[in-house]
Amino acid sequence: MSGPTILNVNDHAANLSMVTRILRGAGYTVIEARSGAQALALAHSHEPPLSLVVLDIQLPDMSGLDVCRQLKADLDTRDIKILHTSEACVTADNKVEGLEAGADGYLTQPFEPQDLIATVRSLIRLSQTEADLGARNELLKVANQRKDEFLAMLAHELRNPLGAIHLGLPILERFPARDPLEARTLAAMRRQTQLLIRLVDDLLDTARVTQGRIDLHCTPVDLSPLVSTVCDGMRERVFAERRQRLLISVPGDQILVHGDPVRLEQIITNLLDNASKYSDAGTEVSVSLVSHGGEAELAIRDHGVGIEPAVLPEIFELFTQGTTSIDRSRGGLGIGLTLVKALVELHGGRITATSEGTGHGTEVRVRIPRAATQSVVVPAAVITPESPARVKIVVIDDNEDGRFMLRSLCELQGHEVVEAADGLEGVARTMEMHPDIAFVDIGLPGIDGYEVARRVRAHDGRAPYLVALSGYGSREHREAAFAAGFDEHIAKPMAMEQLAAVMARARERSAAASS
Repeated sequence: MSGPTILNVNDHAANLSMVTRILRGAGYTVIEARSGAQALALAHSHEPPLSLVVLDIQLPDMSGLDVCRQLKADLDTRDIKILHTSEACVTADNKVEGLEAGADGYLTQPFEPQDLIATVRSLIRLSQTEADLGARNELLKVANQRKDEFLAMLAHELRNPLGAIHLGLPILERFPARDPLEARTLAAMRRQTQLLIRLVDDLLDTARVTQGRIDLHCTPVDLSPLVSTVCDGMRERVFAERRQRLLISVPGDQILVHGDPVRLEQIITNLLDNASKYSDAGTEVSVSLVSHGGEAELAIRDHGVGIEPAVLPEIFELFTQGTTSIDRSRGGLGIGLTLVKALVELHGGRITATSEGTGHGTEVRVRIPRAATQSVVVPAAVITPESPARVKIVVIDDNEDGRFMLRSLCELQGHEVVEAADGLEGVARTMEMHPDIAFVDIGLPGIDGYEVARRVRAHDGRAPYLVALSGYGSREHREAAFAAGFDEHIAKPMAMEQLAAVMARARERSAAASS
């Protein structure tokens, strides 16, 4: 591998020869130029790329300062180090002007050979260090991209078995439990399934956050009832089971913020779950909501394990956790607070955590700007639609267990169901049956779900109500599904409420088409 190549630029023959002789004597490869135009041409064309340009200020066709500016402005040459030289009367202002033009060093002639060599070696070392850092940064970018892709792929792969388990639970719960053991087992299975669903959702959301791909659907939101509702639900599902007390203090007046109600609920839920998880049975967690100036301030205080001083500054970083025991009794992936911080910041807010150390509990404060408007959009009550009359359904999914569970649930409700294990078979079954609804997995062998939707739409103008089922739930995947002709996109696992809603919408569309 050849050593560094240096371009020596000077129209003064004696000075040009002297500098070249000194640098070659130090073991460097040196090429020469006598004008600014020649220097620019060599800097762009020379192979291997130049490491350094020793550039005199006074040149016959242009100033060395202009040559420097052009080299530093060009993406192909901006990394070349430039050492200005001048034999003219040099002031401090001249040196400043040279460095401001982009030069990396400045020497005034006459100079000693050792000064030139030491300066050149220093600049080349700096150039090599920057190149190494650039290469390392590229490797880190690639590794970070692979990490994001892995998180998304992992979450997708987990959603398929989760979907089958989640849909199987209502089948097992059709009849009352035969004894306390069966009842407790089913309750535990449902709780742990919900926990897995949350972990998978957090994994996907974390991947989206790191890629800047989370969209907020903002509206004026009154935090007071939202905090109360979330706390009431968490008290029953989480705190009671762990034998902990949850104390709530929220004002009677509105505290409006401009935010996404789903994401705000996610923030509160994650923080409450984190506080409970790191607290022992018999302890209490307090939640307070106040209006603080132009901000809404939510404070959650626990009396749990606390946070070590060394970990506290990094607690919101991805995969960061406090000291964990070998049994990992506190659980978690170390992504919850990272996700919460990102969501808070997307709302224009900030989050802080304080702790007096191990064993002294933790307090987390979230501050979000209050909304200027004084009106709030109250979401309509969610009503689970009643199961519609008998409909014809096609289930197209290569996951046998997931396909079986969805078919069984639909048949238990009295619907006629056929199934297919790949895309081509799914198209054929759909053409034969002319169903009211088609549940289509996106990741199918043969042809994918998008192509299934396109072929069904192209074949029959009155196509079934097409529902895309996918382990991916990003905006891009939803848009791709709608572009292919799907009526709806549902991220696995599909909830019973979503299944009932799909049935109702398909029935409404069928009724409208018949009238």
